[in-house]
Amino acid sequence: MMVRQNHRRNVLSQCISEMLRSASYVSSGMNSRSAFTLVELLVVIAIIGMLVGLLLPAVQQAREAARQMQCGNNMKNLALGALNHESQQRSLPTGGWDGYWVGDADLGFKDLQTGGWAYSLLPFVEQTALWQLGMNGVQEPDSTQKQNARIRSETPLPIFYCPSRRTATAKSTTFLESVTLINCDKTNIAAKTDYAANGGDPNKGNWNSAGYGTSPNSIAQGKTQCVSITCSGVCYFKSMVTLGEIRDGTTNTYFVGEKYVTPNAYEGNGDGGDDLSLFCGNDEDVIRSCASLPMQDRQGVVDTNRFGSTHAGTFGAAMCDGSVQRISYSLEADTHRRLANKADGEPVTLQ
Repeated sequence: MMVRQNHRRNVLSQCISEMLRSASYVSSGMNSRSAFTLVELLVVIAIIGMLVGLLLPAVQQAREAARQMQCGNNMKNLALGALNHESQQRSLPTGGWDGYWVGDADLGFKDLQTGGWAYSLLPFVEQTALWQLGMNGVQEPDSTQKQNARIRSETPLPIFYCPSRRTATAKSTTFLESVTLINCDKTNIAAKTDYAANGGDPNKGNWNSAGYGTSPNSIAQGKTQCVSITCSGVCYFKSMVTLGEIRDGTTNTYFVGEKYVTPNAYEGNGDGGDDLSLFCGNDEDVIRSCASLPMQDRQGVVDTNRFGSTHAGTFGAAMCDGSVQRISYSLEADTHRRLANKADGEPVTLQ
């Protein structure tokens, strides 16, 4: 019995020893097979680099497409706000007075409103509190209104910024340090806008006919007022354009579009078309014409009057019916002008 048990222990011991030796051999073989040579490692690194190089442009294009979509959504919301404004106030947002005035809630929404279209849209894009800053029931600008107008002028809103061009932050502006705004305290920063309203075709009316004065009661005295009969656009000095006046159709008429800005002016100081607050009145900062074709932003090239954008190939525009279109930079000049003219009677088709 004892001999039989010893024999079993010896056989078991031998089996365990064989298993351990086999495991050791397999382990050592696996370790030797899992190691990479230097050449293999370099090949793997090269392949990974090629894959990253192929994927990076696709990722950048996807991001740009997302930013362009957000830009289009901004313009669509602005256009829908304008339609709500027209429904309640019986006209599209006024172009305001001129660049030396900003908005004042005590002046309402009609032609006495000193601020431009961007200011008048605030209650219709969920920014009523910002629109009301400084409101005290007095039309003549006082210290309270001027102080709150400065705060508002320095307050950026993402809806007015194209994310492909710049972030929604207030930008420095030396111009506002050197001038005195009539109803706003001095400032050296301002909220900007990447979108401008349609001032029309200057050949069909003086869209930039601005008035100057020291009070709401005196600005129109002795000044030339651009009226809907002579102005072809939808937003200009003291404008109150109704949808009924857009006889060419709201689908075929610009309301707001991306504006041209030279890239070296993106983040501060600006040029003559990007040096004021977005809440100012009739000025190239917030209203553009279609005298020239739209253009992609170019370093060192200053143009304060045309539409354009940072996007390649096209700029975005929201029509008076609230739809958003991508417009080619290479469209015909006559087509561009007709899209800016609300009642020229000329047919136009966007491809």
